[in-house]
Order: sequence, then structure tokens, then C-alpha cells
Amino acid sequence: MIRIERLALKSRLLEPTDLAWLAAFRVLFGLTLAVSMWRFIANDWITRFFVEPTFFFKYWGFGWVRPLSGPALQALVVGLGVLALAVAGGIAFRASATLLALGLSYLQLLDVSTYLNHYYLAGLLCWLLVASPAGRIWSVDAELARRFFGQVASAESAARAWLYLFRFQIALVYGFAALAKAQPDWLVHAQPLRIWLGASAEVPLLGRLLAIDGVPLVMSWCGFLFDATIVGWLSWRRTRPYAYVVVLLFHALTRVLFPIGMFPVIMSVSALVFFDPSWPRAAAVRLSSRRLSPPLLGEGDRTPRSAFALYSGALYCALQLLLPLRFLAYGGDVLWHEQGMRFSWRVMVRAKGGSATFLVRNSRTGQIWHVSPREYLTPLQESEMVSQPDLVLQLGHHVRADLERRGLGPVEVRVDARASLNGRRSAPIIDPTVDLASLSDGIALKPWILPAPATPPPHTRISL
Repeated sequence: MIRIERLALKSRLLEPTDLAWLAAFRVLFGLTLAVSMWRFIANDWITRFFVEPTFFFKYWGFGWVRPLSGPALQALVVGLGVLALAVAGGIAFRASATLLALGLSYLQLLDVSTYLNHYYLAGLLCWLLVASPAGRIWSVDAELARRFFGQVASAESAARAWLYLFRFQIALVYGFAALAKAQPDWLVHAQPLRIWLGASAEVPLLGRLLAIDGVPLVMSWCGFLFDATIVGWLSWRRTRPYAYVVVLLFHALTRVLFPIGMFPVIMSVSALVFFDPSWPRAAAVRLSSRRLSPPLLGEGDRTPRSAFALYSGALYCALQLLLPLRFLAYGGDVLWHEQGMRFSWRVMVRAKGGSATFLVRNSRTGQIWHVSPREYLTPLQESEMVSQPDLVLQLGHHVRADLERRGLGPVEVRVDARASLNGRRSAPIIDPTVDLASLSDGIALKPWILPAPATPPPHTRISL
């Protein structure tokens, strides 16, 4: 019985499905990334993120990644914009998508302090495109092959597994975003939304509405219910069009109220994968009033290579499930200790700030220095570092190395670090008696991070 069910599942996954949805996603996603690269250049983020800093926070295991020079980084981002347009047009698709994915991954690995969920999502979707047959139809590559090489049009289909894989990736974002909101700060105290809406009280038309005391709690619940149910509504044919309108309205509102960059656009484009695979053809018919041409479907793929692809896809899905769940291995409040925070789709669930001063002691002479992070970091890096213990540890190691290089060692490095989570009073986050210079970073539990405060966040009223 189990074998029969496995064969049925495999047959379903390998069933040929119209590729129109993937080609449309390729075009829209490529254009979105091109706009994102243009914003990088227009806002001079390359200088701010990668040229002005003299020190960079590294991801564990990627300390070898180094930034290029300023002009080289400028050229890289321009090149990524061109590659994104090439992906959209299906021009040398496989090479363009691979180079684009590599370039985006490189930029993300340069500095942990620039991590954003939508950068991570864009990178994942780009790598999925690299492996997919997205350039097979409606691309310059396909047209050139037909015109100049006499190739017969290939089947406009691919295994249904590709559709399920992209749907799984987007569903994962919404699902874990909902899970992250299923806690008292969000559902009972409306934090940190209450804090952020207070900063949005000057928004035209909406400002006075946001000032009403109960609005943050209502919006918190709406955000939770949206994340928790939208995939279901998008998956049901009868409610799909209405659900997509809700998606557009929800993400448009978040874009107006909060500075979250291209994330609303990426999610709005990505939500289209829940529509019928032939939706772009149907849309073209409505716009042109022509008959719908059925896709040229193949017979499906039953080669050993297809079985390998299925196992690779299953492994990818398992990894994407385990990464967000790794916080369970650490216990405590992940929003406080940050172990398992990144790559977990905890979207907009914490407002966190703090302060840190390093106390450096010469082991031989006993001389003590107070070192401010501002001696090494840009304001953006400092604001991210002070509330993330692993980044505090990295800077502590850098302080030790710098002072010993200047002949002031050997030294011990301790830190007076305090953090505030979702409006609570600031509290110590790192054991001030621990010598950071003697610790090593990694994925193991960090006992030198102090427990989170047990007090609830304050109920602050919004005033105009």
C-alpha cells in the first residue's frame, strides 16, 4: 500500500503542467530585482553599506568573504540590474540567472548587519529559478533557437513538482510569519506594532485612525490572521481572486506604513504562483480577445534524472523547514537571544534597541579602557549590533585584535550591553563578567547570553 501511494505521489509530481506560470514569474521577478538594483544605486546604499564601514560582521563559516572596492561594487550592482533584465527576457537564461544568484548571494554575505528577510527570499527564489526550466518558453533564448537553429518548439510544460516547490517556498514565509506572531507581545500587547504605528501617526488620511487606542491591537490580529490563512484562500479556486486583491491591499498598506523596501512587491508577485498554471494565457486572452491556445504539453519526465531532482527538491524543502525551527534547540525567547532568528521568517515581530560599551583590560598591567563601538562601526552597524549578541561577540574579538596589533595587549574584553525588546525597559543582555576574547562563535548554545526580562511590554498610547 505504501509503495502504491509513493508511486502515485511521484506520478503526480512528475505530471506535465503548463509552464506559463513560471515564465510569467520569471519576467515579473526579474523586473522586480532590476528595480531593486536601481534603488541600491539611486539611494547610494553601496557606499553606506559596503564602502564606509571599516569592519564587517560575518556569517558563521563565511568569514572569508571580502568586499570589493567601491567602484567594483558599483559595477557589480549595475551588472546585477542588467542580469535581472536578462532573466526577465530569458536572454542566456541559465547563465544570467546563475550569475544573478551568485551576485545577490555575495552581497548578502558581505555583512550580517544588512540582513533583511526579503534579501534572503530574493536569493532563494533566484536559485530556484536557476534550477528550473523557466527559460524554456516566452524567452529570447527559445525564439533564437527556433529562428536561427531550426529547433522545433519544445513542450511548454514541466513537472508539476516545480509549481509545488515555488508554492511551498512562499507558503513557508507566510506560515512562519504567522507562527512568529502567535505570542503575547503581538496578540495581547500589540507590540511592536503599537510602537511603529506611533511613528506613522503623520501619514495622510490614516494618521488619525492610527491614533485610536484599539487600532494597533486590531491590526496586530489582522496581520496574524492574514499570514495564517492567506495561503489557504489563495489555494482555493473560488476565493483565489478575492484573496489576491487582499494580498495587494495588505502589502500596499505595509509599504505605506513601514520602510520595508521591496518586500511587499516580491510577495505580491510571488503570490501569483498559487493561481492556475495557465493564468498568463487566460490573462492574455482577456486583453486581446483571442481564443486561448492550449499549451504544448509533453509526456512528462520519467528519467532517473527526474527522480534525483525530486529527492533534491525534498531535501531543499526539509532544509527550509528545519532552519526556521532551529530556535527550538536553544530554548528561551528567540527575539531576545537571537539564536535561530535569521532565516526564520520572523517578519516585523520585534522592535529592539540597546547600547554597548566594551571594557578592555590589559592582562599584564591591569590598565582599563572604555571602548565605544562607534570607533569601529557606522551608525547603521551599531544600531544592529547592540541588540544581537553574536555581533557583539564579533566586535569584541575585533577590538582585541586591533588593540593587540597596536601593541596594547594582551587584553581581556568584557562588555556592558543592554537591550530593550518591544518597548520594555532595557536590561543586561550579555554577562558582563565574561571575557569575550576567550569565547568562540558558532551554532552551539551561548550560555553567556542572559535570560530575557519576564515583564510584559508597556501599553503606550499614541498621541497626535
